[in-house]
Amino acid sequence: MRIQIITAGTYGSVAPYTGLAHRLLAEGHDVELVTHAKFAPAVSCCGLRMRPLQADPFEQLLRMHTRFERTRYAPGGLYASLRAGRRAAAELVDGILDAVDEKADLLLLSTITAPIGAVVAEYHGIPSAGAYLQPEAPTSAFPPCVMGLRRRGFGNRMLGRAVNLAFDALYGTANRRVHTRLGLPCRSTRQLRRRRASQSWPVWHGFSPTVVPRPVDWRPGLHVTGYWWPHQCADWTPPETLTDFLGAGPAPVFIGFGSTMPRSAEELGEIAVRALRRARVRGVVQAGWAGLSVVDDDDVITVGSLPHGWLFPRMAAVVHHAGAGTTGAGLRAGVPAVPVPVMTDQPWWASRLVRLGVSPEALPHPRLSAARLAAALTRVTGEPAYRRRAVEIATRIAGEDGCGQVARAIESGYA
Repeated sequence: MRIQIITAGTYGSVAPYTGLAHRLLAEGHDVELVTHAKFAPAVSCCGLRMRPLQADPFEQLLRMHTRFERTRYAPGGLYASLRAGRRAAAELVDGILDAVDEKADLLLLSTITAPIGAVVAEYHGIPSAGAYLQPEAPTSAFPPCVMGLRRRGFGNRMLGRAVNLAFDALYGTANRRVHTRLGLPCRSTRQLRRRRASQSWPVWHGFSPTVVPRPVDWRPGLHVTGYWWPHQCADWTPPETLTDFLGAGPAPVFIGFGSTMPRSAEELGEIAVRALRRARVRGVVQAGWAGLSVVDDDDVITVGSLPHGWLFPRMAAVVHHAGAGTTGAGLRAGVPAVPVPVMTDQPWWASRLVRLGVSPEALPHPRLSAARLAAALTRVTGEPAYRRRAVEIATRIAGEDGCGQVARAIESGYA
């Protein structure tokens, strides 16, 4: 079967699909990953074909969103952020239209690309399905993933519908553009969402049912498969300076914020070093998009991009922004966490870590300080209950086969 996986956004929005694509490739399918050109090295090392999306508005959008999070009460801040989101969605249209292979047998679409990609797939008569990294459908079991966790209740379902309406509005311009380009009568994003639901449009969710059990009130066609772990290049080797550092003392703490940029690199670096010193633990600090850097010594080292699947099991704990992929990597490694959420779904995943018992607390970035981070590190590394719980969850996750579930569903003709 000829399959295209179409995703857009940051590295965390791409990496899990390398694992899924590699599994489908191993099952004998012809697989092509469609995403931003800057991720070509991560895709090509998996032995996958890649077709670049010409539009890549997300780095600029991320900077805008981060700026809004810092000054959320500034006049016009919310409007500017929403306008940037609409523009980013609209800029995806031409890229997806150009990238879709009319001879494909199946399109797998991420949350960001689905509203556009599903229309294009229908136009060409190609079956399509969702391949999501976060829960998107309304449910009473939990609130939408752009909000922190709260108790079960019907109010959660109402909030989920409201968030979906806002998401649909965000894609209004993009939806009109794709219909115009294809010469189709325009249908609203809300109409299209309802149509997909009425047809039980399949969506596979790439996270663990141990972490987020499938809600009983979800419609048919929505599945929680287990995580899709990023594929690690066979010839990758860790930097010698890092292996030397790891071997020179007790397991360190990882500190990194991925693609988020919550504060200046200098301020974050200072907070990290002071917290590590106060907690009396060693640290591995990852630069990320923020360009975080510290002065290396016997107890602290700065690193660049590294496979979390290799690094995290060697840590005493992980401090991160609680993106979906990084959250999963920490849970897979069986290490406790201190989440520092910044935006979008990060507070939701951070709350999930606390509820699972692998983290003492979440530290939203406005509350982040060296004293608070040091206190959290002291608890998470000093109280054995957090590691025991993390190991318990990692053991459960290890028995899951998320990519295999998707592959078997495709083989059975479910899509």
